[in-house]
Amino acid sequence: MISASTKRNSLAAILLAAAMPAYAHVGVGTPSSFAAGLAHPLSGLDHMTVMLAVGLWAAMKGGSAVWAWPLAFLGAMLVGAALGMLHAPLPFVEPGILASVVALGLLVGLAVDLPVSAGVAIIALLALFHGHAHDTEVPENAGGLEYMAGFAMATALLHGIGIAAGLGLGPRFRGLARAAGAACAAAGIGLAFGML
Repeated sequence: MISASTKRNSLAAILLAAAMPAYAHVGVGTPSSFAAGLAHPLSGLDHMTVMLAVGLWAAMKGGSAVWAWPLAFLGAMLVGAALGMLHAPLPFVEPGILASVVALGLLVGLAVDLPVSAGVAIIALLALFHGHAHDTEVPENAGGLEYMAGFAMATALLHGIGIAAGLGLGPRFRGLARAAGAACAAAGIGLAFGML
């Protein structure tokens, strides 16, 4: 059971992160190919931590979350990417990305046990920001679909690593996953304050 104080502190951290500019995608280069998309999730702490956290949280939950939560992230990320390709505005993209790092870190670190459907909704919302941010970076004359295919493949790989850790570590996994979640949330706060 999570105490009311812990819930309030967690919510305050998420709101604080959401209020700060992330600038998570400054100077990432020109995404224009499958290879660039494949490499991009591995190029930033915000991407790696969120995508691994989805896999870790899914492994902690078990059951249908093992496939539903990663698929929710991938699907919503691709919807966000399509919105970005259409130049459809999505407010608070950078703060949303930062909030995703903190929120997913807290969900894993606190071992929050939600229904699968609630996890799908949370993960999908956060994934929209990631997809939108990356596809708005693709130049007009570049292969945006190739880039997103690479990004989706790397994302699935990172989710798979988190899930594999859960399946491979057995009884030790829960404690290690919670520590990783706390590190993820700390990284999000560090990014929010420009310390990372």
